[in-house]
Amino acid sequence: MAENKLADLSTDFAVEILKLTDGMKGHYSLVNQLERSATSIGANIREAKYAHSKPDFVSKLQIALKECYETEYWLELMQKANLLPDDTVKGYLHDCGSIRRMLIASINTVKEKQK
Repeated sequence: MAENKLADLSTDFAVEILKLTDGMKGHYSLVNQLERSATSIGANIREAKYAHSKPDFVSKLQIALKECYETEYWLELMQKANLLPDDTVKGYLHDCGSIRRMLIASINTVKEKQK
């Protein structure tokens, strides 16, 4: 059940990032990096559902976690460069942070069960 929630949240987050970047002009490489990392979170969560083993499952979630951290970086960079307003970035960072915390909890749970 938690995995479905995580998958749904990551998909919704990716859609919101795509809507955010749709109207952004200039800075194509930054926008592209943000879109790629934000959409990769959910893609890796979905891939984890079809993992060949528990280690493979954990690996996919760890990749999603890395993409989460990267997405936070791009958002913070755009904020500091005044490409996005502070209040806008704050909401996206909150959502990304929620996904990140769920990923960490899921990874830790699987690792504990493997012991």
